[in-house]
Amino acid sequence: MSCSAKKQLMIHKLSVAPMLDWTNKHCRYLHRLISPDAVLYSEMITTPAILQGDTNKYIGFNKEEHPVVLQLGGSDVNDLMKSCQIAESFGYDAVNLNVGCPSARVQKGRFGACLMNEPDLVATCVEAIKKQ
Repeated sequence: MSCSAKKQLMIHKLSVAPMLDWTNKHCRYLHRLISPDAVLYSEMITTPAILQGDTNKYIGFNKEEHPVVLQLGGSDVNDLMKSCQIAESFGYDAVNLNVGCPSARVQKGRFGACLMNEPDLVATCVEAIKKQ
């Protein structure tokens, strides 16, 4: 993503962040119709889902959703890097590492809020994502 694209994301005053298992690309499309200026975030998608699942089902989106950010769940640096490359090929405007989801299900996978206890790992993951 170019520097100008990053700046464009930063100037938006409204962001819409969904909840896992509650929102999807159809909901984001509705949000886009309601607010053409909001930054829309995907529901948190785990790196294994992207790398081993039906990638188009999990991270596909409508071109009308831009700007749209892929929210990743994971803590394996290599998987995060591969997922970022895939996100770029799909045309996402940015990638976000979820470090806040408190779900017990998420914490079992060593991502989400439990990453707050591992700041060095988070820093390593973010640096890897930035390189993609």
